[in-house]
Amino acid sequence: MLIASAAGTSSMAAQPLSPDSLSETERVQPVGQKKQGSAVLRAQVLLDRAHFSSGEIDAFYGQNLRHAIRGYQKANDLKSTGIIDAPTWAVLNSDTAPILVTYTILDADVAGPFLPIPANWEDKAKMKALGYTSAKEALSEKFHVSPKLLVRLNPGKNFETAGEEILVPNVADTKKLPKAAQIIVDQSDHTLSLVDANGKVMAQFPATTGSKYDPLPLGDWKVKGVARNPVFHYNPKLFWDADPSDTKARIAAGPNNPVGVVWIDLSKAHYGVHGTPEPSTIGKTESHGCIRLTNWDAAALAQSVVTGVEVLLQE
Repeated sequence: MLIASAAGTSSMAAQPLSPDSLSETERVQPVGQKKQGSAVLRAQVLLDRAHFSSGEIDAFYGQNLRHAIRGYQKANDLKSTGIIDAPTWAVLNSDTAPILVTYTILDADVAGPFLPIPANWEDKAKMKALGYTSAKEALSEKFHVSPKLLVRLNPGKNFETAGEEILVPNVADTKKLPKAAQIIVDQSDHTLSLVDANGKVMAQFPATTGSKYDPLPLGDWKVKGVARNPVFHYNPKLFWDADPSDTKARIAAGPNNPVGVVWIDLSKAHYGVHGTPEPSTIGKTESHGCIRLTNWDAAALAQSVVTGVEVLLQE
C-alpha cells in the first residue's frame, strides 16, 4: 500500500533529506557537479518518473545523472547543459506528486527465500533460482533506490518485517511507456534511448556498453525477441576473462542472474540488451559486449519494444 507523504525526513551524512519540503527558492536552485542532498534526490525521482533514468537513486550528482539531465533537456527543447537550471526545474516541477511516500512492507516482500549468491559459475549452476539476497535488496530494486540511501531514509527500520512502514522514492506507479519505433545506444555517453515513430526521444536509461575486449558492435540491428526471467547459458569461450578451468553452465533465472530479469535478443549473434545483478555499476564499468541496464530499466524497455524494432548502436 502506498500512502502519499507530505515530507520525508532522514539523515544522509548528517544532512537531512526532505525533498518534499524544499522552499520555492530551493526548488529552482541549480543542481550540478558536487551537489548532493534533497534537491538532487528530488531531481532523480522526477527524472525517473519522466523516464529519463539516472540509474540508482542515491541523492548524489554523478555522471549518470548528468547524462539523464542532458537527455531530458534535449527532449524538452531546453539548453542541454547537464545542470538543472531554473528553466529545467520549471518543466520538472510540473510533476507535483510527492517525491517520497510511505510504504508498508508486505508479506511478499519478506517471503524470500533470501540466499547468498556464490562467486563461481559451478556453484551458481547448482542454485534453483538466483533471487534476491535480502529483503532490503528486493525493496531497493522495487523503488529504484540504492540500499545505502534506503537505510538512510529509514534509520532504525527493520526491512525484514512485514507491516513495517518505510519511506521510499515515489516511482512505483510511473506510467508505462508507449511502444517504441527505435532503440539508440550511444557509446559516448553510455545511454540507451527509446525513440517514437516521429523521431522523438521518449525515454533514456544509463547503460554499460561493452569494453575494449568486447566492443559495442556499431551499426544497425533489430530486436529478435524479448525474454523475461531468462535462464543464462554460460559459455567460457565467449568470455575473455574466463577461468581456464571453467566449463559451460546453465544458470537459473532470477534478479541476480548475470543478465537480470530481461534479455532482449539482437540480430547480432550473442548480443543483447539485458538487466544486471549490480545496478550500482551501470554506466561505470565494462561488459562483455552486451548492453546492460538496471533491472527496472530493462523491464520498462521490455514493455516498450517488440520483435523487429530497429536498434542503432553508435559511438
